[in-house]
Amino acid sequence: MKKPGSMKGLEELGRVRLSKNFFFRDFLHSEIADFYRIPNIPEDPDLAIESGRRLCAELLEPLEATFGRLHIRSGYRAPDVNAFGNRNGLNCSTNPHTAAHHIWDMRDLDGCMGAAVCVVVPWLIDHCREEGDWRKLAWWIHDHLPYASLCFFPKLWAFNIQWHERPMRTIQSYVSPRGMLTKRGMANWEGDHSALYEGLPKLRT
Repeated sequence: MKKPGSMKGLEELGRVRLSKNFFFRDFLHSEIADFYRIPNIPEDPDLAIESGRRLCAELLEPLEATFGRLHIRSGYRAPDVNAFGNRNGLNCSTNPHTAAHHIWDMRDLDGCMGAAVCVVVPWLIDHCREEGDWRKLAWWIHDHLPYASLCFFPKLWAFNIQWHERPMRTIQSYVSPRGMLTKRGMANWEGDHSALYEGLPKLRT
């Protein structure tokens, strides 16, 4: 698919079905793009679609099947949108560091593809009340899904979840307790963590 050069072309891209419950249009909203009038359109739609399909099929579909509807906060970012956000302090990293993450149509420095989305799980907000309860979902995902990285944020316990060809499987947080929850080499990285997310639903596919 060529980069959309018209409203109709963007409309067609939005109709691309990435998985059972998700279409590309679900991931095109961006407050930065909307407010500053920067088109949030992939330079390489085919790569964005391929990465997005893996993200949706392997991570978002089982999350939604298990916990119910997901709220998508931030999905795809065009390189121009992300670069503007980085230059202006709008919580965007540099393009090289965001490639194969929010920039789905740009391979990372190792030539790998990937895709990330920031989501909120309403079930978690409704059923977990303590400050550190975000860790329950983090460990549940760690034990059940082939994620590449997770990063949790304070508001609504939103978190970035990434699919990547070479998953590092790291979990970090800006929520208390802040910092790195786990990564390869830490004592808590391997094994069964089910005691840490007791009461969460069993995986549904």
